[in-house]
Amino acid sequence: MTGTGTPDTPRRVGLIGYGLAGSVFHAPLIAAAEGLTLDTVVTSNPERQEQARAAFPDVRIAAAPDELFGRADELDLIVIASPNRTHVPLATAALKAGLPVVVDKPVAGTAAEARELAALAEERGLLLSVFQNRRWDNDFLTLRKLLAEGELGDAWRFESRFERWRPQPKGGWRESGDPAEIGGLLYDLGSHVVDQALVLFGPATQVYAEADIRRPGAKTDDDTFIALTHASGVRSHLYVSATAAQLGPRFRVLGSRAGYVKYGLDPQEAALREGLRPGPAWGAEPESLWGRLGAGESPLTGGGRPVPTLPGDYPAYYAAVAKALTGAGPNPVTALEAAAALGVLEAARRSARDGVAVAL
Repeated sequence: MTGTGTPDTPRRVGLIGYGLAGSVFHAPLIAAAEGLTLDTVVTSNPERQEQARAAFPDVRIAAAPDELFGRADELDLIVIASPNRTHVPLATAALKAGLPVVVDKPVAGTAAEARELAALAEERGLLLSVFQNRRWDNDFLTLRKLLAEGELGDAWRFESRFERWRPQPKGGWRESGDPAEIGGLLYDLGSHVVDQALVLFGPATQVYAEADIRRPGAKTDDDTFIALTHASGVRSHLYVSATAAQLGPRFRVLGSRAGYVKYGLDPQEAALREGLRPGPAWGAEPESLWGRLGAGESPLTGGGRPVPTLPGDYPAYYAAVAKALTGAGPNPVTALEAAAALGVLEAARRSARDGVAVAL
């Protein structure tokens, strides 16, 4: 293993990128993880450099990723939180430098690229993990528990919505129409909802999608629907939108015995944006936001019973990464799992373009 860490000392982490992903998600979660320490932040933006120093006074600053790779023997993990188009080249460079890697989703633009990265990591004997933080959302953890306990009976239909009301485009690479940027909601929020569906209900055999550009001036999809047929027989209907004037339930899951309906987003992102850090009561939500489980009546008219929402736990991801680096636990999200989700996203893009269902 390259680097300075031992079983008794923290692994030193180099973080590439200090925009939304790097500053709001990765840096605070790395700093909070037992067994990891944030050593270096890479950003060429002077304002972001100052933000990083203010938030983490002991952190070192580098202007370019090559500065990290040049001192690979001082580091134990590279985290890539830079724009999507840079994920593959930076992950490749880090692995070739002998460094384990965490990559923000989507790990790549295609499933083939994700599999190539996975093969390189295996060849080098290095960890390659993908940051799919929404596997640790409070509602997702609660739904997994309900399914495991058989509360819904046989699951039949899964509806998942990640909707926002942003009638004016914000611009930036995430809303760029350049295919090289890997922007648009299909690959942004779609990466989350597809990954969750595959984790819950297994591989998909057919994909149908509709992708629209609704807002004046928008350059890429901002209102997208994906329908999956799983090999298990479950059907998933997944919605991602920046143009939803009325937000639907985050989850609506129907089974042979009961259904579960949950409104509202996990509170962890909002807390991190406000500068809060993991600690006691992290990820908890008030009883007023609990979902409801029942049959025969709408939850909005009192149907079913409230189900306590498990606390969200984004810190669990980097805790698992720290264990995986020492051989004490598995990779929490593998590149091959990410490749399976990318295969679905690629099929969804073809389906939306051609107006046909795509078999996998």
